[in-house]
Amino acid sequence: MSTHANDDNDANSDNDSQQLVLPWWRSPRNLIASFVAIVVLASSAAFVLGEWNATPDPNSVDVGYLQDMRAHHEQAVEMSLIFLGKSDTHPTLRLIAKEIAFGQAVDIGRMIQLLRDFDQREANESGMGMGWMNEPLPLERMPGLATESDLEALIGFRGAQANIIFATLMIAHHQGGIHMADYAAEHADTSEVRDMATSMSRSQAGEITELRQLLAAP
Repeated sequence: MSTHANDDNDANSDNDSQQLVLPWWRSPRNLIASFVAIVVLASSAAFVLGEWNATPDPNSVDVGYLQDMRAHHEQAVEMSLIFLGKSDTHPTLRLIAKEIAFGQAVDIGRMIQLLRDFDQREANESGMGMGWMNEPLPLERMPGLATESDLEALIGFRGAQANIIFATLMIAHHQGGIHMADYAAEHADTSEVRDMATSMSRSQAGEITELRQLLAAP
């Protein structure tokens, strides 16, 4: 009896260990499909943008914004995919998460291509961000970025609690992104970056309104 009990306990322990990662890997085929779709969309956008004539004389705001917003967007895509890996969440929030994942992946492709056109590094490798808007700080502390504990909470919770965490984190994330985008829209030297920043600010403000309405709904 004791041997079987130990075996059962070991099995339960193994199951518990597996459950810890289920919120992230519950539907691996869906996540892989989403990732492939994102790569295809981002690559397509980058190719199309490469056919345009980018202004060859960006200033520090153009370059800094593209590099830092790329990193900012990457976390939004990550959070959206975590949320989409759950099967028991609000359908409207799932739709918003899909829009964020695909839309911001396309933006990332555009930003990478512009940086290439400007003959600049595709990512900020200095460890410090936002110096281009006179607010230097470590990259991981850019406004709106979720912390590791925030991401762990999003991974670990299900259902209604996951809905609240995702919406709350994404509202803060968008607010931080808008702060950066509004500065770039005013101070960037190239029309491509100014227009991109303006569009991002408007679209993310609209999503904040939707997310707040969903949080306030009974």
